[in-house]
Amino acid sequence: MTQRPTAQTPEEVQADSPLYQYYFRSLICFAAAGTLASYTNWENISPLYLGTIVFLLLYTYLTFHFTHKLERPTLVKVSRYLSWSDAALIGLVLSLTDFSLLPLTLFMTMIQFNALLSGGVRRWFEDNLAFASGVLASLMVHEPQWVLSGNIEISAASLIGIITYFLLYALCMHQRMRKLSMTLLKLESEQKWHKIRAYKLSRYLPPPVWRAINQGKDHMLQAERKRITVFFSDIKNFSQLSEEMEAESLTELLNHYLTEMSKIVTQHGGTIDKFMGDGIMVLFGDSNSKGVKQDCLSCVSMAIAMKKRMKSLQQEWFNQGIKKPLQIRMGINTGYCTVGTFGTSSHLDYTVLGTHVNLASRLESAASPDEILVSHETWSLVKDLILCRDKGEITVKGFSQPVKVYQVADFRKDLGKNQSFFEDRAEGFSMYLDLEKVRNYDKAKVVKALQEAAEKLKDKVIV
Repeated sequence: MTQRPTAQTPEEVQADSPLYQYYFRSLICFAAAGTLASYTNWENISPLYLGTIVFLLLYTYLTFHFTHKLERPTLVKVSRYLSWSDAALIGLVLSLTDFSLLPLTLFMTMIQFNALLSGGVRRWFEDNLAFASGVLASLMVHEPQWVLSGNIEISAASLIGIITYFLLYALCMHQRMRKLSMTLLKLESEQKWHKIRAYKLSRYLPPPVWRAINQGKDHMLQAERKRITVFFSDIKNFSQLSEEMEAESLTELLNHYLTEMSKIVTQHGGTIDKFMGDGIMVLFGDSNSKGVKQDCLSCVSMAIAMKKRMKSLQQEWFNQGIKKPLQIRMGINTGYCTVGTFGTSSHLDYTVLGTHVNLASRLESAASPDEILVSHETWSLVKDLILCRDKGEITVKGFSQPVKVYQVADFRKDLGKNQSFFEDRAEGFSMYLDLEKVRNYDKAKVVKALQEAAEKLKDKVIV
């Protein structure tokens, strides 16, 4: 993750453009020098007045010469000090002109405007303090008459300078606002594309990883031990099917299957760890855990929903010309696993490792088509709500002792007198009926079809 840019202060914005500071300081100094020159008696010129005028002109050059090559952090500090110097020089000039009315008004207005626009109340206080310091310093070498003169020559020089200052300042601010508006439009466009790219990227990353990266908390993805439920599934004889179907049709079929299964995973709060061709690995309890028992129950509920949805998909695919029904095998196990990121500094993968992960994978491989096998640990957590048939013990590769397994039948509430799900299969016969999905307007149609099939089967003489 790249570091987010921080907002700049007004001083930092101005310091980013040395020429900007130089031009406006030059205008201020020229206006001050012109005002002082208009007030000066050139027939009997005072060394103080002449020296001040020369210093004002040299000041503009020297400040630019020593600041235009400074690094930005240093320039920010220096620009602030120079603003105090500018205010102090104006205080000195106004004192030397005996506080002529119009120059005093104009320069004071310029000081307030520039201070408030550049740095707010703090800058305003500092610049006015510097202005007062300049006035006090002038009292050491000059005693003003303290008469608010309205001399037209003095007023004209300062008026021209200050008006020019404000006009150029307004033009500069207009250009800056126009540039900022264009930058804002560009940023909005980039933000739009960033959201699109982020959405696309989120589809390739597990939700815990995406949330951690998006919130800048990827350091929290370190490996840790958690008791989670791991689910594996795959399609039986999918490799054989891939040899019989065209690549385009196979891709469409697989994507359709994975899409439907992913929806069910999301509905039950699981995290898809990875797709392995036609295989799916799902985790429950690695993030946003609702407790081990509830996580386990959600996982088994998801497997049952997948099994039922697969029946509907089989009929759809049969109507599309796929004669052999695609059947899935599922395995579920619960236990302590190591969850986190694994890999190198250049490539990391968020996944789970451990014996219980391997057992879930082995149970999926050992399951029959359309069968859900669970371990004893998983069965003990869901047995009060899920009916599971004891299948005894099986030998599992990688485990020295036989493993006790159970076959998931259905929810106990859906079996017996209130059973809503019926499934059976025999040579020449296949039935799949989910009463919860049959709509009222289809009920008569389904009953009629079952009755007609039953009557024909009764009349049929089978030899």
